[in-house]
Amino acid sequence: MEKNPALSSYVAPGMHLLLDFWGAKHAQDLGAVEQALRAAAKACGATVLDIMLHSFGPQSGVTGVAILAESHISIHTWPETGYMALDIFVCGSCDAHQAAAELVRIFHPVRHQISSHRRGVENSRAVAAV
Repeated sequence: MEKNPALSSYVAPGMHLLLDFWGAKHAQDLGAVEQALRAAAKACGATVLDIMLHSFGPQSGVTGVAILAESHISIHTWPETGYMALDIFVCGSCDAHQAAAELVRIFHPVRHQISSHRRGVENSRAVAAV
């Protein structure tokens, strides 16, 4: 696979964090979820363009996304099982890890796991694009 000289100074466009929370607070509270998404965006230096949230009713979960100029932060909650899934994808100078730290602080999960994925980096073993 030939290297494109125009891409020699290429920087990966973003960092994608996947967050799993167990026993977190505010899993059913639309207001608290919106405030958390706004606070996470601010913490990482992102610009909120819009926030879309949906509640599945009393005692049920919430799903939603903060649409950012730099990408997005999404959330899906299952209060009946005590589980919350979030993802943070930001580009540019935004620091996804700062957003994650803010979400941990706000939702205060009993246990959590975070995995990170650099987006747009070529893997030396990657199959050529079709």
